[in-house]
Amino acid sequence: MPTVLREGPYRLYFYSSNGKEPAHVHVDREQCSLKVWLDKVEVAHNIRFAPHEVREILKRVRQRQPELLKAWNEYFSADRR
Repeated sequence: MPTVLREGPYRLYFYSSNGKEPAHVHVDREQCSLKVWLDKVEVAHNIRFAPHEVREILKRVRQRQPELLKAWNEYFSADRR
């Protein structure tokens, strides 16, 4: 599970087995977890994050979307499959 970014209290990472799915990032804080699609920056799955915090995380992901997509594409490039 490579960590891509630490943003405030959040850890953003990929699961190395998720390369066949559309680009996305997992976001954790304590016992909360969120999966965010990177193409449209929308929630795929939410565990325990309050709605106001989800909005804040989506805002942060949008701000970093190009960087996160680049990291996804580099990590899941054809050389690694």
